[in-house]
Amino acid sequence: MSVFQFPDGFLWGAATSAHQVEGNNVHSDWWAWEQAGRVKDRSGPACDHYRRFEQDFDLAASLGHSAHRFSVEWARLEPAEGQWDDEALAHYAAVVRALRKRRLEPIVTLHHFTNPQWFLAKGGWTVPGSVEAFARYVRRVAAALGDQVRYWVTINEPIIYARMHYLQGLGPPGAKDLSQAIRVLEHLIRGHAAGYHVLHAARRMEWPRPEVSIAHHLPVFRPCRRWSPFDQWITRRTDQIFSVAFLEALTDGRWEVPGIGARRIPEARNTLDYLGVNYYGRQFIRWVPVPGLWPGVPCDLGHHPREVPERTSMGWDVHPESFFEALRRLGRTGQPILVTENGTSMTDDARRWSYLWRHIAAMGRAVQAGANVIGYCCWSLLDNFEWADGYGPRFGIVEMDYATQERRPRESARQYAEVCRTNRVMTE
Repeated sequence: MSVFQFPDGFLWGAATSAHQVEGNNVHSDWWAWEQAGRVKDRSGPACDHYRRFEQDFDLAASLGHSAHRFSVEWARLEPAEGQWDDEALAHYAAVVRALRKRRLEPIVTLHHFTNPQWFLAKGGWTVPGSVEAFARYVRRVAAALGDQVRYWVTINEPIIYARMHYLQGLGPPGAKDLSQAIRVLEHLIRGHAAGYHVLHAARRMEWPRPEVSIAHHLPVFRPCRRWSPFDQWITRRTDQIFSVAFLEALTDGRWEVPGIGARRIPEARNTLDYLGVNYYGRQFIRWVPVPGLWPGVPCDLGHHPREVPERTSMGWDVHPESFFEALRRLGRTGQPILVTENGTSMTDDARRWSYLWRHIAAMGRAVQAGANVIGYCCWSLLDNFEWADGYGPRFGIVEMDYATQERRPRESARQYAEVCRTNRVMTE
């Protein structure tokens, strides 16, 4: 065992998203989806974080955190098209002040899977007008929060959003259409670019320089059947489309579309000030041609007992070495990397800490190998509403009793606090 010391000023924290913790987000498309019975649980009051945010930030500060990632809820700010709720905007300004008061660096996400209901009714991200609607919203947030916020995430996991909502049908509007998913991805690229330019243009001299990125879901893809040339090919293609192409569009303005070719999106060129990364595990891909859908689908990890000896309570792969690999891969770009999410749902908290510790150690080895990682946010501060999976999964380092709204820091939270306070980790 050895000790790795992270660089001075390294950011340590946890992440949340508005709909998953705030509660009663009644104007969002996900709220309407839940009320229609499309998922097993309704978010309801969730963690009541909208009212209890100061209590939660006290907890984060007491656990040694120096940063906190949260999202602003567009549906609260613009519940009807062109109608703005100034009280909601003042609320998020108070959230940022509360973080600054506790010396927690705010990392603000502008879109985390949810949209206003009116926006979806007009076609959501499938229509070109979505870009200007998003830019208009970002202008409001930038004017209200820009004097206190340095780190911005325009869109959380755009690839996952398009896949979950427009290929798998697991969230509103429940589509299963590859052509719609492609349109959504193009508009998300343009939406990010618009948000990036708005945030930089809004800056005043005395404000922090905005550092803007996306939170990019970056699994490591492996072929389901190593002997199959079809699985090998679709795995490489899946990696190109899901891991590489979106980032390429935001660096050189060129986006490769499957079956269509390359498109130029010049306004997206050089719109990443850092690389925001969400990492959870590997995905094993199998060739399954389905008309109208992407032919690469994840295969059952139970078929790989030797390669996947450990899984989370949700059946996800546990493989810290692939986290190291993903960070090394991004590190070759030379850009700063902020780990915007990494964590696990475990019924056994000792296994939760084992997961977190091994991934933090892998991150330390990536830094030693030259990756410019500047911070780490575990997912999540609190147990929360996990979209189509409802309230079953438990990702929080702080346990939630949803009946009483009591918060109870787990032992993993205390062990993570030691890493945060000392800025170091034991490595194997």
